[in-house]
Amino acid sequence: MAIMSAMQCNPVFKATYQRLLDAGKPKKVAIIACVRKMVVILNSMIRDGVMWNENIARN
Repeated sequence: MAIMSAMQCNPVFKATYQRLLDAGKPKKVAIIACVRKMVVILNSMIRDGVMWNENIARN
């Protein structure tokens, strides 16, 4: 459920979701790809002890 909100409000996840849809991916596949991206970003934030940084998340 967190990614559903993030795809609407967060520009990083919104752009990722839209890019996948534009590439012809099904909506469910695009959502799961965004979920995976969020998990990877959150795990690295915990590992490094940093706060959210949109510029780093875009990479």
